[in-house]
Amino acid sequence: MIYNDLKGKTAVVTGAGKKSGIGYAIAEKLAANGCNVIIADLGKPPVAGESLKSATSEEMNQIAAELAKTYGVKTLAVSVDVTDHQAIGAMVETIKGAFDHIDILCNNAGASFGVPNTVLGYDEAAWIKTIDVNLFSVFRMSRAVIPLMAGKPAVIVNTASRAGKVPPIFNSAYAVAKAGVIMLTKTMAKELGGNGIRVNAICPGQIATDLEKWRFGLEASFLGTTIEHQEKEMCKTIPLGYIGPPAEVGDLVAYLASDASKYITGQAINIDGGQCMEL
Repeated sequence: MIYNDLKGKTAVVTGAGKKSGIGYAIAEKLAANGCNVIIADLGKPPVAGESLKSATSEEMNQIAAELAKTYGVKTLAVSVDVTDHQAIGAMVETIKGAFDHIDILCNNAGASFGVPNTVLGYDEAAWIKTIDVNLFSVFRMSRAVIPLMAGKPAVIVNTASRAGKVPPIFNSAYAVAKAGVIMLTKTMAKELGGNGIRVNAICPGQIATDLEKWRFGLEASFLGTTIEHQEKEMCKTIPLGYIGPPAEVGDLVAYLASDASKYITGQAINIDGGQCMEL
């Protein structure tokens, strides 16, 4: 589906620096609809022994160049630590040098630290870092970018999670953070509606990303099984019976960013193959 009203708009997507992630799928789908896209991610070199590697500046620049060439849009790769308000401020200044206005903000950056672990066994520093990356970053990024949205209708899409609605075991900090993202989304929608800014959250379930494979690997190690076994067991809990592709999350975000959803705000929309069916 192509949304013609997105053509020429400008979007910031955090956590978009790896082609295997949801952030890239969002950025690619918005670019396909004619959006200029700012790829924002850590952009740091690989750390020895790190099981889940962050996007590097080289990867981010390559993604930006490929999207620009493929879709004929303007792109920019910006390194930013979403837990650092000074780094976010520097990112905003870089954006101002290239774009006059931001129409779409996708707060997608996220990670888990110190897992798997019980609440009683959770390392406090890992708990706080998980909350910081997944929840506080949405507050920081939104506060910094909203001034660039002034004067025109705009959209914010926050990536929450099914874990923010249905509690998982051994991953409590992530679940608490994502539940917080859902409530922050709703309060922002109430506060910003009068300014013409719509705010919604997406709640992915199992999506085929590096993060998901990492999660299955942790579970397999913890439970003494295999990654393949954990994936098959998870698929049994999904009414549609399969792990979702990132591109379908991109489709949902493009819809929420477009005028096709212009009367939708303050919602936390599941995209999980039917795992979570609340009233």
